[in-house]
Amino acid sequence: MRQPPDLILTDAQIRTMDPARPQAQALAITGGRIVAVGSDADVGVLAGPGTRVRRLHGKALMPGLIDSHTHGLWGACRDLFEVFPGLGAPLQAVLDGVVAKVATTPPGDWIIGGPWRPFDRAALGPRPAEMLDRIAPDHPVVLKDVSQHNLWVNSAALRLAGISAATPEVPGGRIERDAVGAPTGILIETAGSLVQPFLQPTPAQLAQAVGHMAGYFHALGMTGFKEPMAFAAELQAYADADHAGRLRLHTGAHLTRFSPFSSDWVPMEEMQALRDRYRAPHLHTGFAKLFLDGVPIARTAAFCAPYPGQDPAGHDPDAMLLIAPDRLAQELVRLDAAGFTVKMHAVGDRAIQVGLDAIAAARAANGASGLRHEIAHSNFIRPEDLPRFAALDAVPEVSPKLWYPNPVTPGQRQVLGNARAESCHPVRALLDAGAAVIYGSDWPAAAPDADPWTGLAGMITRTDPTGVYPGSVGADQAVPLDRALPVFTTHAARALRLEGTTGALTPGASADLILLDHPLDALTPAEIATTRPRATLFEGAVVFGDL
Repeated sequence: MRQPPDLILTDAQIRTMDPARPQAQALAITGGRIVAVGSDADVGVLAGPGTRVRRLHGKALMPGLIDSHTHGLWGACRDLFEVFPGLGAPLQAVLDGVVAKVATTPPGDWIIGGPWRPFDRAALGPRPAEMLDRIAPDHPVVLKDVSQHNLWVNSAALRLAGISAATPEVPGGRIERDAVGAPTGILIETAGSLVQPFLQPTPAQLAQAVGHMAGYFHALGMTGFKEPMAFAAELQAYADADHAGRLRLHTGAHLTRFSPFSSDWVPMEEMQALRDRYRAPHLHTGFAKLFLDGVPIARTAAFCAPYPGQDPAGHDPDAMLLIAPDRLAQELVRLDAAGFTVKMHAVGDRAIQVGLDAIAAARAANGASGLRHEIAHSNFIRPEDLPRFAALDAVPEVSPKLWYPNPVTPGQRQVLGNARAESCHPVRALLDAGAAVIYGSDWPAAAPDADPWTGLAGMITRTDPTGVYPGSVGADQAVPLDRALPVFTTHAARALRLEGTTGALTPGASADLILLDHPLDALTPAEIATTRPRATLFEGAVVFGDL
């Protein structure tokens, strides 16, 4: 070591996530990097005249957590600027929130909020736009459903977006219409792209949102995340914040090639230009995003078997696919060759199957590129597809936190039936098959928060760690703490292409770590769910709390 460490932390219970040295008592940090991990005696002797030494009196240290699928700016904007009474809030609370927002918003300005539930569609009446018209006659209003895939809008929003009886359908979506063909105010999947241009936050709002997001994530003990759907505006906000020293998170941004939120494909040349233009020290842009299907609660997820109540004779497993299998295979070959790691939104088992088929096509065409493409959400997987993840070096990302009961669970059961709903997120089976599972909150889509600790606790028990929602989801898929933690740390770091840099406390790694009152293995699942760090360090600097 050429110089004494800047900081030494001693008398700690350290979970390193390093198989070669799982436990330690002390670590040393220089220039934002870990330079030594070991016993108090071994590390303590490295101290020099300028070294700060902090004795932690038996408290716990571990790597910062990584959320591999969270819409950071989207969620922050929801907190800061939108109507949101809570994921499980009743419809009346949402409407009351709109009324309150009307009172403080200049006429003509857009009001954005939610959530509503597609399986409660009947309660909105034959023309849902009129319900919003009555409470907001002078404002365009857009309410997102719990999945954020489907929109409920009023007449002013329909008018400003140019949506009328004459508007053609958008491929991959549906404008709900009444008996005479007039839009009712419900926009399904890609039909929402007609309104999306009016919902974009301003650059000033995005800059404010980055600060809100970073503070929120640091307070939860997160030191890295993946933004799963990035366009130029979000990339600019992240890059500006990183260059200004305000991001302080390892960030992987999946550049959107195709999504239901935009009716057009982003050209490959533009994808490559965005990757190069917005790359920053902590903003990693070599990632792409595709959407393969929708969501179960809107009956737009693509399943091999029909939905309950659907005529099997008329069921086409590919009808809900947003990208045809042949086109998808071509896209994976192309994106893989261009150096992009692809994350594919795939919820239903047919979508997951064709996503894996496309990865297989890329491997056959390009060989082992080293790019570990991801199936985002990975909710419902055919048993025969479980071993394909490891065989293809593909990554199952489980999100949102539907592996335990929550406000979305009743809708899943209602739409899918109990047996299929119970099969959601087979984490144990994936790990047993050798897959490197990663975790995502999907905040704010179908997620009340970005809290990784409830996700971890729920993964251990498959029950609601808060005790609010009874029962379990797929109880046989529960995994012990030691198997769950890599999902939030080392597996996630590898998916960020930052293996060896973050996710484990090893010499040479970035000093991204959290200080806890107690080691996790001394806590019950309910106690894990309420865990909050005393301090979060990113590259050796305290970004939350105090040592």
